[in-house]
Order: sequence, then C-alpha cells, then structure tokens
Amino acid sequence: MVYHASLLEGHRSGLIPMNQSAVSPVLAPAASLRFPFSQPPEAGHTIEVAPGVFWLRMPLPFALDHINLWALRDGDGAFTLIDCGLNTDITRDLWTQHFTRLLGGARVARVLVTHYHPDHVGLAGWLTQELEAPLWMTEGEFLMAHVSYSELPGHRREDQLALYRRHGLEAAREEAMRKHPHSYRRGICQPPFTFQRLMEGEHVVIGGHTWQVMVGYGHAPEHAALYCAQLGVLIAGDMLLPKISTNVSVWSEQPEADPVAQFLASLDRFAQLPADTLVLPSHGLPFRGARERIAALHVHHAERLNEVLEACVQSMSAADIVPVLFRRALDDHQMSFAMGEAIAHLNHLHRQTRLTRSEGADGVLRFTRTH
Repeated sequence: MVYHASLLEGHRSGLIPMNQSAVSPVLAPAASLRFPFSQPPEAGHTIEVAPGVFWLRMPLPFALDHINLWALRDGDGAFTLIDCGLNTDITRDLWTQHFTRLLGGARVARVLVTHYHPDHVGLAGWLTQELEAPLWMTEGEFLMAHVSYSELPGHRREDQLALYRRHGLEAAREEAMRKHPHSYRRGICQPPFTFQRLMEGEHVVIGGHTWQVMVGYGHAPEHAALYCAQLGVLIAGDMLLPKISTNVSVWSEQPEADPVAQFLASLDRFAQLPADTLVLPSHGLPFRGARERIAALHVHHAERLNEVLEACVQSMSAADIVPVLFRRALDDHQMSFAMGEAIAHLNHLHRQTRLTRSEGADGVLRFTRTH
C-alpha cells in the first residue's frame, strides 16, 4: 500500500491481516521532528525516557515489527503498565524478564490499555491474572475487545465481507479473503471480565504525577492517550505516530461512519499541547514536534481526498478507488486495509456533499463528484 501509511490495527474482526507490508512514510517537513533517543531498548531491557517513565519494546510478527509499551513508577514502589503486546509466547517470555529486571517483584497497580487492537490488549488477560492487577480502559474499547473476541453480529468475517461486496469487491477476491487464517481471537487471550473505566478529561495520578486522559477517535472507538503537563509527555498510543499515518477504516457495524473526520478532529486537540511535548508513540521512536507532524498529516489526508475527488469524475465504487490510493498490486491480506480506507475516504467526501452516492442494479454503491 503505497499511498498513505495505514497502520496495522486494521486486523480487528478476524478478517484484517496483522501485516504491515502496506505501510509507507508520511513525513513532516525536513528536520521538523526531533528524536531524543536514536535507538530503541533491547529486548527485555528498558530506557527511562522521562523521570519514572520506562520504554519497553515487544516484537510483532509483521512488517511493522514492534510495539512500544510503557511502565510508569507508581506510589509505594509500584508500577503502572501501559499496553500489553500481542498474545505470543515471545511476548510472554519478554514480560517474564521484565517482571524480574524492571519490576523486581514490585506490585503493579494497574494495567492500562489505550485501545482494543490485538497488539495493545493482546496479553491484558494474562498480565492482569499474573500480576493480580486491575485493567483500566475506556468503556468503548473494553466492550469492543469483548464483542470482537466473541465474534458477535456485526463483528464477524462475513459481516465485513458483505460490506466490501456492497462496495464493489469482486467475488474471487472476496472468496480468497474469506479463507484467510488470521483472526482477532488468535491475537489476544481472553480479555478480563471487569475493568476500571477511563473517561475523557479524567485525571489519573501515577507516581505523584497527574496524567490527563485524552480520548481520540477514528482509529478506534474510544482510544485513550495520556498527557502529563508536569513531565511534558504525551503517551499517544496509535493516535500520533512519527512516520506513518494511523489506519482509519469503515467497519461493518458502522457502514456510514466517517472516521477520517473523527481522526483529523482528534489530531487538532493534540496540536493544542505545548510545542516541546515529548510524544511517546506505539510505533517508531519518541519524538518532539507534534504540531509539525499533525500539520503534515492534515496535508497528507487533504491530498488523498483530492485524488479521490478527481477519480470520481465518473462513477466509482470503493473497489474502483483502491488502485487510485494504493498504487501497486495488493495481496488478499492488504486488500482488507485498502477497502476499509477507501470506504472511509468516500464516506467523508459524501458527508461533505462533495460526492453523490447511488446504488446500481448490481447492489453496488458508487460515488460521483458533484459539480
């Protein structure tokens, strides 16, 4: 996927592959981002990026081959863990090393998860049991983890394929995607049955520092980022990444959604933070220069939306738009990302009345530029 860097968390309902061969850089202006750490921590080790804030990295078996996790010193020698890694034996083994090397037997006050995608919530069930610690999440992410894990109506493989079919996916490609082996259930262990709810604007005190919950939209239903003014640190999750643009896709349970608008509005909130804020992303290196990065992402999305508009001088389905946005051959796995994002861009322009939508005799939705 060459056009804009879709992040891996498209792999949610058991249909989308956990694969990042699709990503490509979306860069801020040259030299506008500053990276205070040139290298990530080695496996099983940590780097202290701010007082009491430790950087862990776990491997992912995809082209985007890692996720950054965070451990915060809490009161009375305890720790708060932020995000969990994928449900794999390798991740469990690395966590076991951290139990000794970083925690040293210290109590874990909470396991806080930014959102429900497998590389973030994957081992939450195991960690909360092993460490006898409560899970903290927003309600939307907690519930989405459970409905996706249970494959409830609206969150099944067939539901997503039906959405793609309505947007022009050809029958042969649909059948190939149906046979894909990856599933949400394989990426996570059984999620905990209880949780402590995080809410927008709430303040959580961790180790004597106050962290404000900033909820973002578009990438996930109720993604929680955490900002500490005292430390000048934003734990951004997947909402703000230094070199790739977060996946924003339409899913079968909300076929009329406009995640592009939600994501861009969320970015504008992060742009209000102080210019020297240290951003701790889930993928890539910690960086400063959030405002420049956000400006680059706005330009990027505007350019892609204009490309869609230009293509829709004639009637186009989402399947027709895929090669406009993704300028190389896509395998069946990557097509899942592409369809979700193509629908998202079309929905956004339709909401803005820049495109009209009609249903053909074949039941496929097609979009045409308004004049």
